Amino acid sequence: MINELAAPLISTAPRHVAIIMDGNRRWASARGLPAIAGHRRGAHALQRTVAAAARAGVDVLTVYAFSEENWSRPTDEVALLLELARMFARREAEALARGNVRARIIGKRDRLPGAVREALCELEERTRASSGMLLNVAIDYSARTELCDAIRALARDVADGRIEPDAIDDEAIGAKLSTAGLPDPDLLIRTGGELRLSNFLLYQCAYTELWSTLTPWPEFDGHAFDAALAAFAGRQRRFGR
Repeated sequence: MINELAAPLISTAPRHVAIIMDGNRRWASARGLPAIAGHRRGAHALQRTVAAAARAGVDVLTVYAFSEENWSRPTDEVALLLELARMFARREAEALARGNVRARIIGKRDRLPGAVREALCELEERTRASSGMLLNVAIDYSARTELCDAIRALARDVADGRIEPDAIDDEAIGAKLSTAGLPDPDLLIRTGGELRLSNFLLYQCAYTELWSTLTPWPEFDGHAFDAALAAFAGRQRRFGR
């Protein structure tokens, strides 16, 4: 019995990978460049990583592009970040569709400039028919806000008699999140060397394997992604058992 409990669980390839794309500004600062130069290089890193994830057979890739807290950055940097998001959506829609990748935006949209919202909606529409990997792009996203919204939605359901309070469980909460219907992340990658979740997918990452690299996001590529997958393959996932 002791040997049976001690036996390692066999890890399989991750179905869902989440990434905190960190280190753009530090990469630029170390080279005497403005922050936007790092963000531009980061957009190319995203292209490389989407391709690497699709090749690896990942079902869902969720990337943290712009947090709710990022609004507090300098106004010009915020404007440039959002313009990069618009340009990425316009430029990559056709390539993602050809690669059979479906894109979806999670997070708030009401504060985004109209041109950015339009580009993101077009990106979703252009890739809607894709049946391969799902790319979730988290923009103006906050896990705490997501949880507050889920709690409010469940409270309304209780008030309207659609659900009993005692019936609220993990499944009911998950159904109100932006990732409803998706598997929780198996692996969370953070670039840039930091060791924080930074308000990203807090509920969904309860048993997610964490992997951090000193490599800043602008330098992240398929080799680094493969290294993260190799590290994941060696983990013993027990989910508290």
